Amino acid sequence: MMYKTIFKCRYILAVMVFCALGQVRAQKTSFQPGKLWFDNNQRLINAHGGGVLYHEGKYYWFGEHKGEQSNAAWVGVTCYSSADLYNWEDEGVALAVSKDEDSPIVEGSTIERPKVIYNEETEKFVMYFHLELKGRGYEAAHVGIATSDNPAGPYQFIKNGRVNSGKWPSNMTEGQRTSTDKPDDYEWWTKEWMNAIENGLFVRRDFKAGQMSRDMTLFVDDDHKAYHIYSSEDNLTLHIAELTEDYLDYTGKYIRIEPGGHNEAPAIFKKDGRYFMITSGCTGWDPNAARLLTADHILGQWTLHPNPCVGKDAELTFHSQGTFILPVAGKNDAFIFMADRWRPENPIDGRYVWLPILFEDGMHILQWSNQWDLSVFDQLD
Repeated sequence: MMYKTIFKCRYILAVMVFCALGQVRAQKTSFQPGKLWFDNNQRLINAHGGGVLYHEGKYYWFGEHKGEQSNAAWVGVTCYSSADLYNWEDEGVALAVSKDEDSPIVEGSTIERPKVIYNEETEKFVMYFHLELKGRGYEAAHVGIATSDNPAGPYQFIKNGRVNSGKWPSNMTEGQRTSTDKPDDYEWWTKEWMNAIENGLFVRRDFKAGQMSRDMTLFVDDDHKAYHIYSSEDNLTLHIAELTEDYLDYTGKYIRIEPGGHNEAPAIFKKDGRYFMITSGCTGWDPNAARLLTADHILGQWTLHPNPCVGKDAELTFHSQGTFILPVAGKNDAFIFMADRWRPENPIDGRYVWLPILFEDGMHILQWSNQWDLSVFDQLD
């Protein structure tokens, strides 16, 4: 009987070792867009509408924590880390919601599109996010700001509010600034109303209180200047606003892009001195065709181009919506388009679609791939 017991224990131990080795061998070596993606604890990665920071040899993925039946923030912003982009370790909650009902980030508020950048001068990690106050729907249209001494957090909430109150966009004419018409002067969604939007109707409306900020991203340029890019004017117009040297406020310098164009979900990158931005239209939780914009200067004139997606389901951005464009460290001109497949009926099951950005004749394209790895960029090195 003793020998049977010893044999049984050895068998169980062997099975445990085999399973452990199997888990090691199960490390991911490729991306599978739209498939379930698990962290080191074999739990679904819960980082929606996110962005990635690369710092000292490691990637940090920040995103919205979703529940099964709610898109509201009941946990906060989560963080995952990785050395290879395929396998991610759960770093916990980077920015936790508050239990204080007077806090702007109280449980049940809306925290979306978190992005983090690093300030080399202050040695602070700075997080921006779209914030909607609890119980007010999408009326507030605030930006929230938090900081940390460590990339994974915890982040301390600093402030929130509208953007650039009392400041005019640099590409808005004197006639547009001084016009006296008001939103009540127009019937919504008419040609006249759209013309008024293009001429700054909502910028004037929000001039004193500050401009609306919803879907957003952050970008640090080669000269270390940082910019907040966000959907404004009731999601009808994009703004790009320059940040102060500490990345915690605005210089007052900003521009409007595609007034009345109905763009959201901005994601930006720079290649060969040229700026590229992918956005989407506004169709609620449903996907639509991506848009591409380019500029020679980040605060300069932006030009709209056709949908950069090609192939089957290109008109739906492969059933997803962009959130961030990730430069791959150590590879020249290697960028990953990060997108989400939103599932409002079960938010936690929203899937991630990561695709390589490839280039043809100086313009980039997005093409579907069921499975791919970073070797796709080797031809560019």
